[in-house]
Amino acid sequence: MSSKKVILTENAPSPVGPYSQAIQAGDFLFIAGQIPANPSTGDIIRGDIQNATKQVMENLKAIVEEAGYSMDDLVRCRVYLKNMDEFKQMNEVYGSFFGEKPPARAAIEVARLPLDVDVEISAIAWKE
Repeated sequence: MSSKKVILTENAPSPVGPYSQAIQAGDFLFIAGQIPANPSTGDIIRGDIQNATKQVMENLKAIVEEAGYSMDDLVRCRVYLKNMDEFKQMNEVYGSFFGEKPPARAAIEVARLPLDVDVEISAIAWKE
């Protein structure tokens, strides 16, 4: 029987509600949607989708590594964008975090995101 383990790191923003940064369940790691908040200062990056995406990906990476996984272990990501016109710029930064086998992904335009950010990304990782 596998257990459920809460993952928490100071190197990613603290949850702003009743959820965990990530949950490890067996060989899977389920990472909550990350926003472009600097974990040290709490500042949110707005109006610059590339810098916002970089911060989101750094937050994801910190959580993944805290759990003992790597970015190569990500198997699924969901990208939520406030403006799909910024997809290309987001995609350039997003892609720089992966090697030859990037995870499966969906990109969805949404009307609004928590704290009125421009991008949020959630992920699932798996390793044997």
